[in-house]
Amino acid sequence: MTVAQRRGRRIMMTDAERDAYLAEQRTCRVATVSPDGMPHVAALWFVWDGASLWLYSLTRSLRWSQLRHDPKIAVVVDDGFEYGELRGVELSGEVSFVGEVPRTGADCAELEAPERMFASKYFGLDSLPHDERHGWLRLTPRAVRSWDFRKLSGPR
Repeated sequence: MTVAQRRGRRIMMTDAERDAYLAEQRTCRVATVSPDGMPHVAALWFVWDGASLWLYSLTRSLRWSQLRHDPKIAVVVDDGFEYGELRGVELSGEVSFVGEVPRTGADCAELEAPERMFASKYFGLDSLPHDERHGWLRLTPRAVRSWDFRKLSGPR
């Protein structure tokens, strides 16, 4: 899912570029809003399955309580140091809570793939150890925006 970007179409990632980029990146920044309208941004690990961003969050965090009140979220994954190296993806929409809270490892078919991906990506394991402190959030984005400034140096 990609929102038509009027500005910056030259630097927008293709779906395949976006999927590869999200698979290789390790940290995202998650923005939530408190009931009184104050924003909160925090770093978090994630996995992308090609349709949804899966976030493994502490269930006793400010982020979790804010999302329980209002499930709207924006997430940015980006990198680059010099201007011509900047690239990233912004995803926004509403999260859903998946599985038991906190996650203890009870059978949940919906979490089999994300947990396997997460365990491999961050721990080099085949299965995810559960600490009974985290839970799963799924963001199937309503909007996706991307940029890759490295495309500006190529042919016009």
